Amino acid sequence: MPPNVHLVLASRADPPLPLARLRARGDLVEVRAAELRFTAEEASDYLTRAMDVPLTPQQISTLDDRTEGWIAALQLAALSMRGRDDIADFVAGFAGDDRYIVDYLVEEVLQNQPPEVRSFLLHTSILGRMNAPLGDAVTGRGDSRAMLEALDRANLFLVPLDDHRHWYRYHHLFAEVLRARLIEEQPDDVPDLHRRASAWHEQHGELDSAIQHALAAADPALAARLIETAMPVMARDRREATLRGWMEALPDEIFRTRPVLSLGFAGALLSTGEMTGVEARLRDAERWTDAADGSGADLDQPMVVDADEFRRLPGSVAIYRSGQALARGDATATVAYARRALELLDEDDQYRRGAAAALEGLALWGRGDLDGAYKGYAESVASFRRSGHIADVLGCTVTLADIRLTQGRLGDAMTSYETALQLALEQTPQVRRGIPDMHVGMSTILYERGDLEAAIVHLELGAAQGDAAGLPKYRYRSRLALAQLRQAQGDLAGAVDLLDAAEQFFVADMGPVVRPVPAMRARVWLQQDRIAEALAWARAAGLSAEDDLSYLREYEHITLARTLLAQHRRHREEKPLRDASALLARLLEAAEAGGRTGSVMEILALQALAYRAHGSMSDAGASLERALLLAEPEGYARLFVDEGAPMSGLLEAIAARDSVRASALRLLTVFGAADAAAPSDDRVAGLAEPLSEREREVLRLLATELSGPEIARMLVVSLNTVRTHTKRIYTKLGVNNRRSAVLRAQELGELGRGGQKPPT
Repeated sequence: MPPNVHLVLASRADPPLPLARLRARGDLVEVRAAELRFTAEEASDYLTRAMDVPLTPQQISTLDDRTEGWIAALQLAALSMRGRDDIADFVAGFAGDDRYIVDYLVEEVLQNQPPEVRSFLLHTSILGRMNAPLGDAVTGRGDSRAMLEALDRANLFLVPLDDHRHWYRYHHLFAEVLRARLIEEQPDDVPDLHRRASAWHEQHGELDSAIQHALAAADPALAARLIETAMPVMARDRREATLRGWMEALPDEIFRTRPVLSLGFAGALLSTGEMTGVEARLRDAERWTDAADGSGADLDQPMVVDADEFRRLPGSVAIYRSGQALARGDATATVAYARRALELLDEDDQYRRGAAAALEGLALWGRGDLDGAYKGYAESVASFRRSGHIADVLGCTVTLADIRLTQGRLGDAMTSYETALQLALEQTPQVRRGIPDMHVGMSTILYERGDLEAAIVHLELGAAQGDAAGLPKYRYRSRLALAQLRQAQGDLAGAVDLLDAAEQFFVADMGPVVRPVPAMRARVWLQQDRIAEALAWARAAGLSAEDDLSYLREYEHITLARTLLAQHRRHREEKPLRDASALLARLLEAAEAGGRTGSVMEILALQALAYRAHGSMSDAGASLERALLLAEPEGYARLFVDEGAPMSGLLEAIAARDSVRASALRLLTVFGAADAAAPSDDRVAGLAEPLSEREREVLRLLATELSGPEIARMLVVSLNTVRTHTKRIYTKLGVNNRRSAVLRAQELGELGRGGQKPPT
């Protein structure tokens, strides 16, 4: 063929040509499904512009995920939505049962297949992923490898999952259509197909998949046996939420003869913050404790996978009774049951002994006995480490560090995180869960020491691991840490958005909540001068300056004191100042008695500001001096810097004192660095009001081709927050649209000239 001639072939299946040889010689250009499917942006343009369907970005993303960019499916979905009033419901439920999708796939694909291919497709549709041996086990055939290779060559909605083409899956919509046809045509065969799949996965050590197929087969006895087999590993890897979901799918009667399974269900419920159902499951297990300890019981033979687990039943029941008491807030019963468990458990049962010690530590922590709590948790960490439960070691490390932070011991908390991080990195990837949490913890300490850049780096390192690599509270804690950084950067609206997101990700467990998100949000409101809203929060929380004090509400009462001080500054009323001063005095006494030095320092700093408001500068200096003497050995900075200009003035006033000169000068340097980060006068020349750092960040993204929702996702804020920043930018620049804003910013030097192309 002449060199200027190109042959173009379009085919669903590979043509009978020497493709491998042509590919190796560079004579072949292939455009396959991956290149043909729509990207998310193309799907958005197609649905909203070409098909004129009014969809939100989230709805478009959902459809794109479900169709995997398959253009015909997007078109069929768009046709289905035309003229509908319930588009949101349609998108939420969009699946392979849409009539257009079904008609297309049945008429164009299934009906054109030979009987043996059609049978293979239907029977293997129950599998989320498959290889040839699994296909043979499910179908009872011996030709699965050849069948999969033929389906792959024919591009019949089969997706390879590895480069060796060993594992495959069907396109999601195609699989749903196949499963629907299987249930319609061969309903009696479905349970047996799932049982075969379950047996194969169990034989190959894949218990998760084996359990899922057992549940799909509606075989509770099989599922119960498999779940009980998986329980030790699930507990070790802190996968209680998954365990709970499986058990909730089982009928109640299955637990009455399976005491170990019943106890595991109680534990999964408690670990995920759910009390309903715990008592029933514990009673089911307790019926067998006499039989387990050898004293006998008039009961049928229990169903047990592991005889040793059954023998340890009395001690295990005591542990979960301790957890139940802790969830009820009964610290005395928690400690009693935990100690009872330690009496019943074997000395070499490190995992359960660690759990009992942790429960006792949690009860003492909630009562404010931090030394006792730390001792109990340190014992539990040692036990968990000896038993190989590394995820529990990491989870307990977070608690140990929290206790040390409350005690004002930043160095010890940092050492705990660094040691745990090194331990996690030494593990195999399968048991490394918790690395992101260690980075978040280190970030909070670095933030407190004033090293914001290093704090951001650790948050990024944690985020790079992915949410799934974190412990159950990772998403919650990471957003709290990021909100703190946003607050320090002056992005108060962004901080509130992150606190709202953190609240949505909160996972209840048996640990005390000593810093509730609503109180954190109230503190940001105070920085935004939203005093009325902070006062409304205090009323809704049932707080007053005359309350009896407790450790669990200490953070909230300190926040109330801040609110009263802000109210005094706004209205110059004396009563809020008197109430705040009296409350701070009582809080200081309680925190000192409990050894909560972290709280003591914050209270002393607020007392200094209160004395300043009274006009008593000598008392203000004395309180601040005490706070600095406690803070300096641990390197505290943000505790003082976050109080703003009033604190800076007090530091300057006492900087001449020999006892705190070095500390005061260090903090004033941090204040100076924060001021230096603010925009200089020459940079904002020509602006009536300078842009904030957050507004500059938004402006830089406005100068790209990113959409509003994409900018919001990049900044981890809501779309409304981006719109608010954008309106302020327009006002400050004196423009009314995005293109003009970018051009005006370039003129003023807020963006590099020519560095970014204004959006069209």
